[in-house]
Amino acid sequence: VQLQASGGGLVQAGGSLRLSCVASGSTFSRLSMGWFRQAPGKEREFVAAIHRGTSTYYSDSVKGRFTVSRDNAKNTQYLQMNSLKPEDTALYYCAAGTTLITSSITNPQQYAYWGRGTQVTVSS
Repeated sequence: VQLQASGGGLVQAGGSLRLSCVASGSTFSRLSMGWFRQAPGKEREFVAAIHRGTSTYYSDSVKGRFTVSRDNAKNTQYLQMNSLKPEDTALYYCAAGTTLITSSITNPQQYAYWGRGTQVTVSS
């Protein structure tokens, strides 16, 4: 499975961005998809995920501001990010897995496939 994320950029605090992640090499509808981020000097952290169906999960830090979705016809996952804050600045990674269960959805080690990150920078 190959993942290609895009949509990052520089935005002012309070602004919005939409990240996209296109998957290839597998039946997209069978994949559970996730977003993680990593800021300089920090560990990679869970942001959001969407299971093969429509169940979605969010970290407490982004809940209410970010929305994860998927379009199986386009093999694409999205992350709509609103009300961005400077602390959202990080390299955002798209990830996918085929065997995820709800209890492990936030664990990056459970995701078998990773794309290159896309940088999101939020200025104050």
